[in-house]
Amino acid sequence: MLKNNNKIAILTSGGDAPGMNAAIRSLVLAALHYKMEVIGFNYGFNGLIEADFCQLNESSVRNIIHCGGTILKSARSPKFMTEEGQKQAAENLHKLDVSALVVIGGDGSFNGMLALKSFYQGQLIGLPGTIDNDIDGTDSTIGFATAVNTAIDAIDKIRDTAEAFDRVFVVEVMGRHSGFLALNVGIACAAEQVLTFESFKNPGLELQNIANHIKQCKVERGQSSYLIVAAENLWPEGVEKLCSDLQSYANIKCTPCVLGYIQRGGDPVAKDRILATKLGVAAIEAIRAGKNMIMIGESSNQMCEVAIETAIKHKKQVNAALLKAQNSILDIAELAQLNKI
Repeated sequence: MLKNNNKIAILTSGGDAPGMNAAIRSLVLAALHYKMEVIGFNYGFNGLIEADFCQLNESSVRNIIHCGGTILKSARSPKFMTEEGQKQAAENLHKLDVSALVVIGGDGSFNGMLALKSFYQGQLIGLPGTIDNDIDGTDSTIGFATAVNTAIDAIDKIRDTAEAFDRVFVVEVMGRHSGFLALNVGIACAAEQVLTFESFKNPGLELQNIANHIKQCKVERGQSSYLIVAAENLWPEGVEKLCSDLQSYANIKCTPCVLGYIQRGGDPVAKDRILATKLGVAAIEAIRAGKNMIMIGESSNQMCEVAIETAIKHKKQVNAALLKAQNSILDIAELAQLNKI
């Protein structure tokens, strides 16, 4: 590790998440409390390679806690994926005498930390910032709660139109390869079906189950709206193809709706602001304690430290009780069938 323990750097990487600015604010204020100098690298790992940075002080982070996005910007960095880029990034950190680097991001960002570790002598600390909530070792990631609320707000409006026309809507939410967003949003919106990776079997069987469920609901309830919430990357070729498949298979007309990047934007809700603030302070304390190659998370309302290698294993599971509730107890068609027995 570097001898100077009074200068830290911050960067945000990968997809932006509401609450990243709150984390930056917390890190800066906590560092200043301990008389540390703080710089921020712009545009993620690109900023490390290009030595594109700015000084951060109290005025830099004043009145940003409520803002979405990230004041440090973010970007993909193909060059950082090369050994040459990683060496250049480490060299710049050494030249600037940065003793610790805090990376706010998801699993891609944490993999970047693992690559940088081979060339950088300082401390590396991660904060989980991703709307996907797919980082192990922490109950929630910065941005997840806001993304859920944003999707709920949008889908509630879609339900109004679906109800007005007695129409079937298939709404795709983000999550990459994780069902956290889809399941939580689907439950909160009272979706008739939620398609997640955790319960998905195969397209052929699922198509039959979806069609049967829609038809059964129409029998039990008559004409009414019907909402399906699906995780992105789940159905081959997307929800547009799912809608066309239902039309071809069972003559069921559906309207696809992809929420897309709207889920990343907006002002962070209180839960994300508070989580980001706690994580930022804990990260500075971990730096002062000499910790390295860890992610700061929260588990059972307690701050925790998780090895970066562990944080990116993708073993975290969606809430089993929520999954059971949606797939059985709240299944309208199944309840109706049980009532006939």
